Amino acid sequence: MIRRLQFLLVAVVLLIAAFSTGLPFLFYVVYLGLLAIGGSYVLTRFGLADLEAGYRVDHRQGHVGDDLRTTYSISNASGLPKPWLEVYNPTDLPVPLPGRALGLLSWAQRSWIAIVPLTRRGTFRIEPMVVRTGDPFGFFEAAATVGRPTVVTVFPRVVPLPRWRLPNANLEGSHSAPERTMQATPLATTVRPYAPGDSFNRIHWRSTARLGEIQVKEFDLEQTADVWLFVDLQSDVQAGEGDVSTVEEALRVAASIAHDAILENRAVGLTTGGHRLVNIPADRGPRQRQKIMQLLAAVEGDGRTPLAEMLLTGLPRLRRGMTAVVITASRDRRWVRALTTLRARGVAAAVVAVESTSYEVEGGRRRGEANAELVGQEQKALRFALAEYDIKCYEVHAGDSLGAVLA
Repeated sequence: MIRRLQFLLVAVVLLIAAFSTGLPFLFYVVYLGLLAIGGSYVLTRFGLADLEAGYRVDHRQGHVGDDLRTTYSISNASGLPKPWLEVYNPTDLPVPLPGRALGLLSWAQRSWIAIVPLTRRGTFRIEPMVVRTGDPFGFFEAAATVGRPTVVTVFPRVVPLPRWRLPNANLEGSHSAPERTMQATPLATTVRPYAPGDSFNRIHWRSTARLGEIQVKEFDLEQTADVWLFVDLQSDVQAGEGDVSTVEEALRVAASIAHDAILENRAVGLTTGGHRLVNIPADRGPRQRQKIMQLLAAVEGDGRTPLAEMLLTGLPRLRRGMTAVVITASRDRRWVRALTTLRARGVAAAVVAVESTSYEVEGGRRRGEANAELVGQEQKALRFALAEYDIKCYEVHAGDSLGAVLA
């Protein structure tokens, strides 16, 4: 805008000077300026005509550490070349999609792929593609948007847990028992010939058509211990910043355990104590995994509900044979008492303690000696309280390998 005003002022001065003095040189400069302005306007006016453009995001969901691939294409369906085009997508992704400046000859087409890493969990928006052009002098500019906005959801990082095992509850095991059951379970393992009294809904039609006689499904007895995760997101107990923080570590632990349990055909429930308490009832399968990951991508460490209160609210939901996994950075021992009632109900318990002091050191904050000694005493007291009631505790420090800690 300032450049246009400056150019307009210079043009007015030249025009007044040319008519006042009558010098041919000044008229030549005026005519040259009019020609440059007219040519720039025409170039900009038709710069976006007969263009076809589009973009495609390969996936709208991913985990921290994955790559987001976006495919761009633009073609010139005109006989006139397009000497200067700028293509980009406005976005609030932590690592923005790179734009590109290019030129197109007559009837030419260009395609390329932009790859950016997903470095932070959350929900992000990719705005429609913008195609912009202008003239070499910067007098005029034209832009057009293509496509629709795209929402990308980034889930917490999932760490492989090859040696993670749940504490034993009254209902043990992670696989089906080799016992036939008259009840229908998700574990249909074999077929056999039809016998009088078999239900029609157990007929396996493909095997019946292949063998020429009626075949029915047999089921194994399911003995999988279910899991309920309690993720403590109370703001007062959190430490660290960004990816190196107790909040992100707790969510990584929850996402990894939930992913591993669902792969083993376990039912997984989740309670988070963020801005408000959210409960996802226990269920199994890909849909349940999707629900849990979407919640973990959205929550923040801004909760005000103490862990003891969250456990008192959520533990009655657990049924016999389940395992409660508490993920917290709290050093307050009062919440341990809530777990002591589970054993009598046939519910096992485990605690993943995220050591907040290590994340403060990683983030550049160091406590005074007296305060550090008090924190150390609180951590020892918490470990002793958990050991007194025979509750398994896994301690996670900043920089630890999660797969090794939970082994």
